[in-house]
Amino acid sequence: MSQVRIERADMKRDESNQFVGYTVFSIDGHAASYEITFLSKNGRDWDYSLNFAGEPGIEEQFMQLDERIETDDELFDDLLDAAIDASEFGE
Repeated sequence: MSQVRIERADMKRDESNQFVGYTVFSIDGHAASYEITFLSKNGRDWDYSLNFAGEPGIEEQFMQLDERIETDDELFDDLLDAAIDASEFGE
């Protein structure tokens, strides 16, 4: 598996008291960095959105990563944990 490097992350509660967070990360062999944003009403069930973090990269790599995040629970949890750990809610 490609090495994932966390660049920055954070999580807060919005005015509706929902959890809103993000993790910016890069992956070995990918042309661009990515930003995954997280949203949860209860801190257990998470929605996410994946985007390029800066300049757009290679669409095929983006699609492969999005599919990997859908199927690789460990990768998803690592990215989510980075956001939680960087926040006031982290341990």
